[in-house]
Amino acid sequence: MRLLATALAALLATASAPDVCEALNVTVSPGPTVQYSEGDNATLYCHISQKRKTDNLLAVRWVFAASPTQEHLMIKMTKFGSVQYYGNYTHNFQKQRLHLLKEKHGTMYKFLILSLQQTDQGHYICKVQEIGKHRNKWTAWSNGTAATEIRVISAKASDHPTFKKNHEAWKFFEDLYVYAVFVCSIGIISVLLFTLVILCQSLLNRRRSTVKHYLVKSPQNR
Repeated sequence: MRLLATALAALLATASAPDVCEALNVTVSPGPTVQYSEGDNATLYCHISQKRKTDNLLAVRWVFAASPTQEHLMIKMTKFGSVQYYGNYTHNFQKQRLHLLKEKHGTMYKFLILSLQQTDQGHYICKVQEIGKHRNKWTAWSNGTAATEIRVISAKASDHPTFKKNHEAWKFFEDLYVYAVFVCSIGIISVLLFTLVILCQSLLNRRRSTVKHYLVKSPQNR
């Protein structure tokens, strides 16, 4: 009997407890790949929808992965809105570069990375956990994950011959485009002027013919 009561109690507890599932719809933008130059500031957005309960809270983590096998937790916003830093990102210099902000009533989180470096290149993963009260205890209800890739172009890349070649080619096409637009504009203006001249001549000839007709029909001329 004692064993049966224990099994029944465990079954009831399991049935009443919420199941953790991948119910959250999480997307990261821009993506799936975004390109920045070294020294630029990067802005990533983590969009969240389809919460199981509207009054549940969210805990948001950003994880950096330089490779698929190396993931490092960078920053976290707890369910109460406080921001925590982890690993090497606890240093003051790194803290000043990372900012995590909540926007749009908790459905979007903005992640800022200031002054990008070559070492910042990699995948950035937004991991979200929905947390709610169950029997006066905070319990995980659902999870969601999305990622994007940041590519950082070195400042030295602008000195590379290939880069210069591509830049010169692009400049040539830009000049060619401007020249084509200029020629087309001149052509359109010429057509308009020609139409205007024809119209003016037509009106002038019509006026002359009207005057001649009036002179011919006038009694004085008779």
